Amino acid sequence: MSDATAIPLVPPVSATTAVPFFSGAASVRRDWPRLEARIREVAASGRFTSGPVTAELEAAIAARTGARHAVAVANGTDALVILLRAAGIGPGDEVIVPAYTFFATASAVLHVGAQPVLVDVLPGSYAMDPRRAEEAITERTRAIMPVHLFSQMADMEVLKDLADRHGLILLEDSAEGIDMWAGGVHAGLWGSGGVLSFFPTKTLGSLGDAGMLLTNDDEIAAAARRLRLHGQGTDGAYATDGAYVYQELGYNSRCDELHAAFLLHRLERLSEETERRAELAARYDRLLAPLAGTVDTPWMAPAKTPSNQVYYVYLIECDRRDELAAHLEANGVGTEAYYPRPLTDQPLLAPLPGSRHPVPVASAAATRALGLPMYPDLTDEQADRVAALILAFYGAAS
Repeated sequence: MSDATAIPLVPPVSATTAVPFFSGAASVRRDWPRLEARIREVAASGRFTSGPVTAELEAAIAARTGARHAVAVANGTDALVILLRAAGIGPGDEVIVPAYTFFATASAVLHVGAQPVLVDVLPGSYAMDPRRAEEAITERTRAIMPVHLFSQMADMEVLKDLADRHGLILLEDSAEGIDMWAGGVHAGLWGSGGVLSFFPTKTLGSLGDAGMLLTNDDEIAAAARRLRLHGQGTDGAYATDGAYVYQELGYNSRCDELHAAFLLHRLERLSEETERRAELAARYDRLLAPLAGTVDTPWMAPAKTPSNQVYYVYLIECDRRDELAAHLEANGVGTEAYYPRPLTDQPLLAPLPGSRHPVPVASAAATRALGLPMYPDLTDEQADRVAALILAFYGAAS
């Protein structure tokens, strides 16, 4: 190993040098006076779910994304299920989804009685491969639902063209896609609708579970508002119009006012925090550059309509992934394997006909991909420690 890539000295782990995979504690401490005031307002109002603060959040997200409708629900998975239902997907239908994604993408399709058809992804973006999606279309195919993962959008112009040519509904699992844009269109709005997840680790995270459906389709929005409240109402509004009138079987998927209040506060800092994530990603890029060929850092996959990068996760691909993860854990650094097996290997999904397409890119990523700590509270010194430990691991092995 040359002097330029000499193994750095890494102090032993201690309470002060440990680096969790995610932590938002510093931000909460910093902002506590304002957050406490918001919490007190909600407590004093006596309205704790689906109230005026939730409506304020919906309006703010709609304005930020350009969506005609933003429908708040209890979590991102509910948002997917409700979106599928609202778009008319049900028993007998097939929905093409990528094989490399969180389980909820496929399970949401099963929840509405439809069949997920799993196809391979592209290197770099880890998004649905349009060619593989087209090969998987059958007479039962009703929709395609790409996923925007980690730091960039799928190639939506190509996928929209594919859906249009075959008369398919285009939906988006844009759970990680807040502030991702392509061609002036926000993630989730290229087709009939998309979703956002506000799980605490997300780029815009709540105090707990919360989610949102985005759409420009009035009928999908109206159906979503009914479905989130057990199917109640003539238009699903929060007001008394249509109360205790149920047109269809829906869900109990209300957004808590406390979560909405926290998200409104976080929304004020989102641009600043997204910029901080980009700074940290650039720092990792620079520090890990000596390991090029052994450790692949995130890169923008080519797309017909390029998108911006928003680093929800900083994902590397590396040799001896599990050994590296164990090494980092032993030294106080949290990591996450995204995802340790493709959906085609999940016990619930593997027997399904839609799991029979070969997924070599997804299968390779499942053995090599590792998420490193990436959040606004992460300090430069913590990022440096993570990179130094990775350099030391591969340096000692050389």
